[in-house]
Amino acid sequence: MKKELRLQTLEKLDQMSSEEFKRSTSLLHDHLFQLPEWKQANTVALTMSRGKEVPTMPLIEKAWQQGKTVCVPTCFPKTKEMTFYEYTPKTKMISRYFGLSEPDPASSAAVHKEAIDLMIVPGVCFDQHGYRIGYGGGYYDRYLADYHGVTLALCLSVQQVAHLPAEPHDIPVSIMVSEKGAFYQQ
Repeated sequence: MKKELRLQTLEKLDQMSSEEFKRSTSLLHDHLFQLPEWKQANTVALTMSRGKEVPTMPLIEKAWQQGKTVCVPTCFPKTKEMTFYEYTPKTKMISRYFGLSEPDPASSAAVHKEAIDLMIVPGVCFDQHGYRIGYGGGYYDRYLADYHGVTLALCLSVQQVAHLPAEPHDIPVSIMVSEKGAFYQQ
């Protein structure tokens, strides 16, 4: 069922016109920047977006303008773990895991989990309880198991469903932000 929901949601995203996608993601960014969780965060963790994912470069640039530290993950497929590294305009990026742009661990400073105030969790499909379907690697569920900061997902309306099948290891996000506003989980 997760595979079908993932494919259906990706298809809906592909069907959005460029104008509609740009307008919706711009509204979403505006809602995010108004959140107290964004304003209070000193260190923000997120992925480098690609394709029809909500663009994260505007978030990165805004964070830098506001003096925040930005960190981006590098995935380690052999151990199925990831580590976040500080991302600056000078960070050397490499492509290893599924073509994702990741900081080069050999030349980047690792950021400890406890230092991350706001974790922007990627995903394809989300439900009203904050559960998500990602790309199937399980990296974030493992990472979030002992993360105690604020978790947030960026999701357009076409990425939202009423209910997702949740497994015991699935970790819901605490805030979801869409083009319609921010929604806090109970």
